[in-house]
Amino acid sequence: MALTGRLGLLALLGVPVVAVLGSWAGVLAFDLVLLVLVVADLVLAGSVRGLQLARSGDRAVRLGEPATVTLTVANPEGRRVHGWVRDAWPPSAGAVAQRYRLDVPPRQARRVTTTLVPTRRGDRMADRVTVRSVGPLGLAARQGSHALPWTLRALPPFLSRRYLPSRLARLRDLEGRTPVLVRGQGTEFDSLREYVEGDDVRSIDWRASARAGDVMVRTWRPERDRHLLLVLDAGRTAAGRVGDAPRLDAAMDAALLLAALASRAGDRVDLLVHDRVVRAAVQGRTASELLPALVTAMAPLEARLVEPDWRSVAAEVLTRAPRRSLVVLLTALDPAPVENGLLPVLPRLTARHRVLLASVADPRVGELARGRGDAEAAYGAAAAERTQLDRARVAARLASLGVEVVDAPPERLPPRLADAYLALKAAGRL
Repeated sequence: MALTGRLGLLALLGVPVVAVLGSWAGVLAFDLVLLVLVVADLVLAGSVRGLQLARSGDRAVRLGEPATVTLTVANPEGRRVHGWVRDAWPPSAGAVAQRYRLDVPPRQARRVTTTLVPTRRGDRMADRVTVRSVGPLGLAARQGSHALPWTLRALPPFLSRRYLPSRLARLRDLEGRTPVLVRGQGTEFDSLREYVEGDDVRSIDWRASARAGDVMVRTWRPERDRHLLLVLDAGRTAAGRVGDAPRLDAAMDAALLLAALASRAGDRVDLLVHDRVVRAAVQGRTASELLPALVTAMAPLEARLVEPDWRSVAAEVLTRAPRRSLVVLLTALDPAPVENGLLPVLPRLTARHRVLLASVADPRVGELARGRGDAEAAYGAAAAERTQLDRARVAARLASLGVEVVDAPPERLPPRLADAYLALKAAGRL
C-alpha cells in the first residue's frame, strides 16, 4: 500500500474543520472519514498481483550507444490499473527514464520502453519492476514488485575501427605489389615476370628464363593463413587507469583492430585472456565470426588484483599454438612484473613463436617529464624521467630476446600495433 500527496492535501484542508469542532471527538471523526476513504480507494484500485509482465528488446549494445528494452504490462483482471510503473536499472546502465505513467484497461496490455545508454562495459542486469495502482479517489494505491530478469551486455566500443580503412589500404598495397618484397620465410610464390633494373638477382628463375628466352624473376607475396594468438593480461596491472578507462579497455581496443586487420589478411586469429587462470578464450572462428566472438568474450571481463601466472600463460600458449605463430602479449611494460614474471618464461615462447608485446603507456608521465615550473614540478619530472628510463630499459631487454615492443598511449596503441603487424608481414617475419 502507498499513500498519495492528495491524501495529505485533504488532511491539511480538514484542519480548519477540526479546529472549529475543537474536540477530540471531532478529530477522531475526521480521521475515521479519511480512513474510510483510503480503504474504499484501495478496494476499488486495480490489482497489481495479477498483472502479467514481460520484457523484450536489445540484449547487447556497443558501449556508449543507445539500446531499448520494452516492458509489456498485461491486465487479465476486470478492473482498470491506473498509476505508475518503475522499471529499475543500475546507474551504470544509463537509463534515460525509469518511471512511467500506466493506464491498463481490463484484459488489455500496454508497453513502456526504456532507453539505455550504458556507461560501463559488461553485463547490466535489470532490477525489480514496481507497479503502483492508484484508486479512483487518488488517495491511496496498491503497490507490488515483480522480479523480471533481463541482462543487457555492453560490448567494447571498438573506437579504433576508424583506423581500419587506412590499414586495409596499406594491406592491399602490400599484397598487390609486383616487385620482390623479401625472400625466405614468411613469403610465398606469386608469379613470374620479366626482370627490371633494381630487382634482386637472387629472385631470378633460371629455368623459366631459359624457356622464355628472357630473364624472368619470381614475385612474392606475404603468406596468408598465418596464426595470430592474442594474449590479454587481465591481472593487477591491467586494472590501472590511464585517463578515464582501465588499461584493460585500451588493450581490448588494440586487440580488436589487430584482429580485424589480420582476419582480412587471411590470417587465423585466436584470443586468450589470462591472469592466474584462463578467463576467456576464442579459438577456431572464421573471419565473419571472429569480431562478434571477440567482443562477446571481452565484454564481461574485469581486471583482477592478482599477479598473472606467466608460467601458466606460456603453457597455454604452447598448447593452443603448436605451430609457429605470432603471439601478441597485451600487458604492462612495468619493470617489476616483466622482470619477475614474464622474462623467465620468454625463451620458451621465442624458441617457437614470433612474440610481439604491446603495452599501454600513460601520457601523463610524458607531461610530468616536461614540467619545470617549480620545485614540485621538478620532482615530478624527475620521477617521470625515471619511469620512462625504466620502461626503455625493459623494452631493450625484451628486444635482446627477440621480442618486438610497441609502447604507446591508449589512443595511439591500436594503430601502432597494426603498423607493427603490417611491418612484420611485409618483411616476411611472420
